[in-house]
Amino acid sequence: MDSIKVFAPGTVANVACGFDVVGLAMDAPGDEMIIRRSEQPGVQIKAVHGAKLSTDAAQNVAGVALQALLQKYDNPDVGFEVEIFKNIQPGSGIGSSAASSAGAVVGANHLLGQPFTPKQLVRFAMEGERLASGAAHADNVAPAIMGGFTLVRSYKPLDITGLHTPADLWVTVIHPQIEVKTSDAREILKQKVLMTDAIRQWGNVGALVAGLYQENYGLISRALEDVIVEPVRAILIPAFYELKLKCKETGALGGGISGSGPSVFMLSKGEAIARQVAATMDSVYAPLGVDYKVHVSPINKEGVKVIS
Repeated sequence: MDSIKVFAPGTVANVACGFDVVGLAMDAPGDEMIIRRSEQPGVQIKAVHGAKLSTDAAQNVAGVALQALLQKYDNPDVGFEVEIFKNIQPGSGIGSSAASSAGAVVGANHLLGQPFTPKQLVRFAMEGERLASGAAHADNVAPAIMGGFTLVRSYKPLDITGLHTPADLWVTVIHPQIEVKTSDAREILKQKVLMTDAIRQWGNVGALVAGLYQENYGLISRALEDVIVEPVRAILIPAFYELKLKCKETGALGGGISGSGPSVFMLSKGEAIARQVAATMDSVYAPLGVDYKVHVSPINKEGVKVIS
């Protein structure tokens, strides 16, 4: 096989209480990528459609992730060409850089005969995230590659596990058409937190994991609370608290800021409520004069997938 086309899903990172450790994958939106074997060693980004991103492999997250993979593959004669079709806007908070990083390494791994495990691919894709945000975090690339919900137990050493995904869980995401750079959103975070807030946050993360495995939607709802990061970042997102309140009144289990924003996600039990939540998001944002997009999706349990 000399060429492969993959779908790389959007992702929601942090998932309220799970800052930098919990993420989930969506069915839509997502990027499409074509990865080809090349006679020229190294990585070439041949084209990027739908976004103004560098085609210099050293300045493109897909290129950096692939370079990390090739370093471990240890064959100097291997090369790849990459063509990217961006459907996830950079700076959206729904894993644009993660999709490109994850799609590139999963596609290349298929072309090489799958010598690397999914968790090894996560490590390579994290290098793309390092370029994008200054931190090699895994809470977007892990669900993008592994699918479903994922938990990063540790970064040193890297220890990632998949979590159970209830069948009826859906996600609704509103993306205001403003850009919040991950690097900027990280700079405003407090470097120290109160012990009382930390204890509350730990309890919520544990409850979220338990709720997922028990398919206890009430427990999931109570766990979707962020007392550390959300209060700081909420100021970056128009009508955030009104949006969150009205979505919960509509029937959403809860939610919060997706990644570093500006997107906001809400989880719901079942498609019908998820679509009602989408209508509520419309009602809040339509009068604001801010362009936006709303996505309704089941949880993607597969992650990056080959489409041709």
